[in-house]
Amino acid sequence: MKFKNWAGDQVRAAISSTTGVKTRKWLGLGTATVANHEIDHIPVAGDVIVYFSDLPNKAYQLEQWLPTLEKLNEVHPVVLVFRKVPTMRYFRSRSHLPKIFVRRYDDLVTLYRFNDFKLCLYVNNGVANFQSLSAPKPLHVHINHGESDKLSMVSNQAKAYDKVFVAGPAAVERHKSVLLDFDASRLLSVGRPQLDSTFPRQLPPFAGRTIMYAPTWEGENDANNYTSIDIFGVQIIRALAALSETRIIYKPHPRIATSTNNGVARAHAEIIEILLALNKDGANHVASPEGNIIAFFQQVEGLLTDVSSVGLDFLYLHPEKPLLLTDRADDLARLHREAPVSRVCPVISRSSIEGILATFDQTVRATSAKDRREMRRYYFGDQEPGSSTPAFITAIDSLINARTRQLADHENHGSAMTSGETE
Repeated sequence: MKFKNWAGDQVRAAISSTTGVKTRKWLGLGTATVANHEIDHIPVAGDVIVYFSDLPNKAYQLEQWLPTLEKLNEVHPVVLVFRKVPTMRYFRSRSHLPKIFVRRYDDLVTLYRFNDFKLCLYVNNGVANFQSLSAPKPLHVHINHGESDKLSMVSNQAKAYDKVFVAGPAAVERHKSVLLDFDASRLLSVGRPQLDSTFPRQLPPFAGRTIMYAPTWEGENDANNYTSIDIFGVQIIRALAALSETRIIYKPHPRIATSTNNGVARAHAEIIEILLALNKDGANHVASPEGNIIAFFQQVEGLLTDVSSVGLDFLYLHPEKPLLLTDRADDLARLHREAPVSRVCPVISRSSIEGILATFDQTVRATSAKDRREMRRYYFGDQEPGSSTPAFITAIDSLINARTRQLADHENHGSAMTSGETE
């Protein structure tokens, strides 16, 4: 069964009425208590489910996809499915896409069973993804929330999805080199649709140059810890502050501001204090733990960051601008092997930081825009800003059409078998 063409308020009213149990069955939501669900802005059933099971502290993973999903919605109706009420409420003011909260697993199964969703998208590898993956009819596609060389970008979880969208050749090689017994034909290169959007300028005019320091967070474990903030962060900020006619943009990963790692938390607090003190003396530095980092890029002349999607996004959008990376492991050979972009960037490590910061201007001038453009092609192929969203929608359209044919063939085959048995 499908959702009827009702406005969201009418659906909510129906579910809260005295005939709620019957209505819930009709909507394909099961018979759990009404408090287990919240529905918002769902006029019709969709072709595409975007499944998100995490709390608002990971909302950035989905939020960056919203402009692309809104474009997709013009072609194939999209429904956002949440497993946490606070997360759905967070997105109410951020997107008009239809939203539904489903707490119980059996209700999720029923929702998928009684609707004709063709495809499910996943922006992360949340543990609860596997509850959605149990649905047999939709095609399951992992689209991730960034393109980076972090270890966490590739795992055996990729084998759980029917297709995995990646940015380009580097990601394909990453999967082939790390995963054993992986069918690389599951990989589809679509570029970086999240970077096709344009954003208004975030910063007031400034006569000098603007340099951004954008450290990543400390990761879930030591193997995925690429942050520089606890080792180099304060030193980097002090060195940039000593440069003439330079405005600093401190744009940490959203999870740094709430980190429970003592070293990270202390460094973050100290950096904020330094910038506030400098601004009291007339500087124009900006600390922005929240907000869209991409919106700052066009006003930034250079970026210092860690191994993360931030550096590659900057490379994609602005290969003409200098990019500096950090290496907390102080193992340049390993970094060059695991993060190829580091081969065309100055690398700040324990053994190099003094020299790089002391000769920052000379170091930046010595970098090669030509080398960065060649590296950009390795990560993103021939995609240019504006071309990834059409590639993404075309890929989704092709997959939905193929799935529709598969489902029809499957149903026809089942009907034929049933008819034969009857005869």
